[in-house]
Amino acid sequence: MQDVSIRLDDKPGTLAKMGECLGRAGVSVEGGGAWVVGENGFAHFLFQDGEAARAALEAAGIEVLEVRDVVVQRLKQEVPGQLGQLTRRMADAGINIEVLYSDHDHQLVLVVDRPEEARVVSAKWADET
Repeated sequence: MQDVSIRLDDKPGTLAKMGECLGRAGVSVEGGGAWVVGENGFAHFLFQDGEAARAALEAAGIEVLEVRDVVVQRLKQEVPGQLGQLTRRMADAGINIEVLYSDHDHQLVLVVDRPEEARVVSAKWADET
């Protein structure tokens, strides 16, 4: 899975344009979100193939900032404190979480500065909980 960060115009129809171009390319969004900061729109969306998403978006004139690998972890929703436990483990390992969101399957998606190391931390945490 890959996170694609996107700069969007802050005007009506921008998300529709994004969704339509991905649909025409046969690229499915697996999770993510969009928001406005100042006068700029930004989004992080999850894809099986980030480069296919990049190609479709750029062909439609949408600015792709970056395509990055992610860490995906399922939390036990019935157990309070899991987000804090996992993110503490990441922090203690010196891993910076830059973006956090959920996918459509209710899994936590982490965009981090060191994904390979974060996957090891995440797997160890999952084995211990």
